[in-house]
Amino acid sequence: MEWQLAIVAATILAVAAGSRLLSGTPVTPAMVFTVVGLIAGPLVIDDIDPSTSGSAVRSLAEATLALVLFSDAARIDLRKLREERMLPVRLLGIGLPLTIVAGALAAAAVFPALTITEALVLAIILAPTDAALGQAVVTNPHIPERIRQGLNVEAGLNDGICVPLLLIVLAAAEAESNTHGSGDAARIVVEEIGYGLLAGVGVGALVAAVIVYAGRRRLIAPAWKQTVTVAGAFLAYGVAAGLGGSGFIGAFVAGVTFGHLVRRDTQALSVFTEDLGQLLNGVTFIMFGAVLLGPVLQDLDWSPVLYGLLSLTLVRMIPVGLGLIGTRARRPTVAFLGWFGPRGLASIVFAVIVVEDSHLPQVSTILSATYVTIGLSVLLHGLTAAPLADRYAGWFRAHPKDQRPAMESTPAEVHRIRGPAPPAR
Repeated sequence: MEWQLAIVAATILAVAAGSRLLSGTPVTPAMVFTVVGLIAGPLVIDDIDPSTSGSAVRSLAEATLALVLFSDAARIDLRKLREERMLPVRLLGIGLPLTIVAGALAAAAVFPALTITEALVLAIILAPTDAALGQAVVTNPHIPERIRQGLNVEAGLNDGICVPLLLIVLAAAEAESNTHGSGDAARIVVEEIGYGLLAGVGVGALVAAVIVYAGRRRLIAPAWKQTVTVAGAFLAYGVAAGLGGSGFIGAFVAGVTFGHLVRRDTQALSVFTEDLGQLLNGVTFIMFGAVLLGPVLQDLDWSPVLYGLLSLTLVRMIPVGLGLIGTRARRPTVAFLGWFGPRGLASIVFAVIVVEDSHLPQVSTILSATYVTIGLSVLLHGLTAAPLADRYAGWFRAHPKDQRPAMESTPAEVHRIRGPAPPAR
């Protein structure tokens, strides 16, 4: 126990010291953090005790996702999104629902003990993508802008979209297992979504007013300006949760409201928010390896591994391919977009916070499948991001400029949502 803080701090220091060297290599920060967690956990040196760290992981996960949701949502430029809506709309409007359906069908086949609603819960937990785990893809300037931005926008929005879906299906699963009556479950869902929306709009407007009005009067000291959005993310989460709503919906809606009312690029206002989110994300993956993944690997059987492989491949790739029908996207593009759907922070948070609170009969199966899938994603997407991004970029550049595929060649507005800015090349 005494060495936990030292292990976390030393790992962050080491990754920071070599972060530029890691950029563009098959070794990603998430891989390093997860491996260190596995080593520090019960699999090897057993210095981080899972039984005493559950509440810490939950608090850390809540804080991290609240920051990420607020920051992602604040970057949404509705005008740019309308102008370049084709690919994000297809990935989110067609690919995401079909991915959930396919994930539920795969879960029902691999885990026969799951009910239909439990299978849907697992599918929704693993539906959001995390572009930060494939940073070499979304920051490679040689990959067509439309493809990079499509993946980035998808990762920035799908976790916020999945929160209300998960609440609804989770309530249905609890009603089915008689944990709550159907009337109570419906009331809880309405309160979670309604209070989340109310808190998000109110806090987002308040944070925008602070930036606009206090900023114009130069009442905010420069050193404090970066803390406003951090406080806004946590305030939105706290108010929504205090009212009985979803803190994650509150944080996401607050970010959307804030970004819309400020009516300017919020990147300069969110530097500290993103840096803090990146730091907490790293700590989360250390704790994920030690507290969540490590214990599962001690008693692992074949079924979670099979489901994880299906979730990362067919469950994602077929829906993406169906969503791109009619776009004239070439096969390399369809395969590239289909493969790069890493599972990361949102899936960890959904599993730890939402599912563990649900008391579903098959919760252990859902958690095992989730943690193994995330672990496989950290490994496989980390190893393939840089080489496959370079290979895809090479395929695109091999076409003469006047003969390049039309869909892939269409320029896109820069719309960075998820992850740190790319390093200087």
